[in-house]
Amino acid sequence: VQLVESGGGLVQAGGSLRLSCAASRSIYSINVMGWYRQSPGKQRELVAQLHVGGHTNYADSVKGRFSISRERSGNTWYLQMNSLKLEDTAVYYCNGKSAWGDYWGQGTQVTVSS
Repeated sequence: VQLVESGGGLVQAGGSLRLSCAASRSIYSINVMGWYRQSPGKQRELVAQLHVGGHTNYADSVKGRFSISRERSGNTWYLQMNSLKLEDTAVYYCNGKSAWGDYWGQGTQVTVSS
């Protein structure tokens, strides 16, 4: 499965962006859909996850501002990012976990300006 992110860009602090992660084929094998991010000089960190049963979890730093969701019958999931802060600037990667391993997208840059 190939994952392709889109929706990144430049936004002012306080603004919103929605990232999309499109899978190249059916994601029936993916049990956990997620988003990670990496800033320069920092390790990649988990931002949000959506489990196949509907449970979600978020990094403390984004709780109440970000929301992960998926298409009901499609192969795409999303990250809605509201009230963006300067510290949200990073490359965002989508991730899919299956019994056979992890799938990663190539990343999309999100830059929040003051």
